[in-house]
Amino acid sequence: MKANPRRRATISRPLPLTALSTAMLLAACVPQPPAPSPSPVRSQAPRPAPTPTPAPQPVEPTTDWRDMAATPGDWTWGRTATGSQATFAGGLFSMRCNEARQTVTLLRASNEAGAQVPMSISTTEGTRALVAIPVPGGIAVSLDARDSLLDAMAFSRGRFAVEAAGSAPLYIPSWTEISRIIEDCR
Repeated sequence: MKANPRRRATISRPLPLTALSTAMLLAACVPQPPAPSPSPVRSQAPRPAPTPTPAPQPVEPTTDWRDMAATPGDWTWGRTATGSQATFAGGLFSMRCNEARQTVTLLRASNEAGAQVPMSISTTEGTRALVAIPVPGGIAVSLDARDSLLDAMAFSRGRFAVEAAGSAPLYIPSWTEISRIIEDCR
């Protein structure tokens, strides 16, 4: 039997169409890349108003004794019958050494009367509360010559403060006379 040449041609035609349609169907099944989404419209948030610069606050007056003006006056030193004495500002404050007892008496000129008077000494190391007793011309506290308060007064940066009830505070320079009294008693 002889093959019909026409028939072959007819049969071979549908194959390219079938392949083409299959390719198109396959292409339709492949997912397409997503279309680019439109860029979002940025809405600008309103900027906050600039914060105004605060007005400078008035400076509060300080109550730190180291910032107070020094009490005017000078130290003097001299020998006494019992040891030595250093006096500041003509007697506003004195330190007396009793060599026999090895004590140093701190004397603050005052008109305060009473059995006991609170007194404090402030140095750069701190403040120490003391109880003074009335003596002629003021109030006094006696300390052992080795008391650390005496060293704190001698080595306080520039000055120390003496406060007593009923009297204005004294801001006294720590000069060499203080060290000399301490040395005399030790």
